Amino acid sequence: MRARHLAPAALLLPFALLLAACGGSSRANGGGGTGSGTDGKGSLTLNVGDQKGGSEALLRAAGELDDLPYKIKWSTFTSGPPLLEAINAGAVDVGAVGNTPPVFAAAAKSKIKVIAGAHSRSDGETVLVKKDSPLKRPAQLKGKSIAVAQGSSAHYQLIAQLTKAGLTPKDVTLNFLQPADALAAFTRGKVDAWAVWDPYTAQALDQADARVLTTGQGVVNGLSFQVAAPAALDDKKKSAALKDYTVRLRRAQDWVFKHPDVWAKAWAKETGLPDKVALDAVKRTRGTAVAVAVDKAAVASEQRIVDAFAALKLIPRSFDFGAFVDPRFNGDLPPSGTAPRTYGKGH
Repeated sequence: MRARHLAPAALLLPFALLLAACGGSSRANGGGGTGSGTDGKGSLTLNVGDQKGGSEALLRAAGELDDLPYKIKWSTFTSGPPLLEAINAGAVDVGAVGNTPPVFAAAAKSKIKVIAGAHSRSDGETVLVKKDSPLKRPAQLKGKSIAVAQGSSAHYQLIAQLTKAGLTPKDVTLNFLQPADALAAFTRGKVDAWAVWDPYTAQALDQADARVLTTGQGVVNGLSFQVAAPAALDDKKKSAALKDYTVRLRRAQDWVFKHPDVWAKAWAKETGLPDKVALDAVKRTRGTAVAVAVDKAAVASEQRIVDAFAALKLIPRSFDFGAFVDPRFNGDLPPSGTAPRTYGKGH
């Protein structure tokens, strides 16, 4: 990426490794999956798409890969859309993405089914400005230039913020940049603001002279999803493995909330993030997730994203998001609106 050399050297490694890992942004260069090993034993193999520092690292740190009765073959992707493309192609059985990539994939009539959800705090979904910026509230973004990853959760967050402030995307100049390029542009003052998510929020606040103009709390739904291939769901043995996999993820997330420092260190080691940045991101958002049902309220919330992007002609059509949901694993999970966990004030 041409602008990447403009970024401070200390920021390059983590941003390159974590490109779109949390927000599930639009296609990155070389977005295809790369093999990263196999866990478990048995005759059945579950092909899992992951992002750097994602489900594999989480499950391993929590000890949830120690007794797998089936095999997991991991493939690593740079972002949500290529992961969902792999699911559509049948190369991957399941993978985790943010709240927006499924909207774009479904709009393209991809063969996907949302099977599990998590609800996190949205404090890490931010619009950032420089500390010395004169901008104090979102309405002042009119006429300004904003960096954002197209099709990402940050893209929708920004649209929602503009709408809330009485603005439209036409009132600003959008610079569609992946995080590494956005960081470079932000650092050099080439854009007035940057819409992004944790851990990039945490890193920019710590190392890029940034401050928060506004957060997604109360503006976006804070949902993320496990998305599966319909063919895997139709296979009785793979469906059973998918159910077990979602249960393991739920237990791992419970473990993370109770051991934020341990997970932050493991996450930092996996991604190259500084320990402090990782811990800040864990306590602000990543550790606050609670597993929730993919219920009617979740579908309705995602439908609002569909309708917003369709109205702006950012997707070719509107559609029924519920048609891309399979609720079979909801079980006794709490409603999607269940409040995320919190580590208290300051996070």
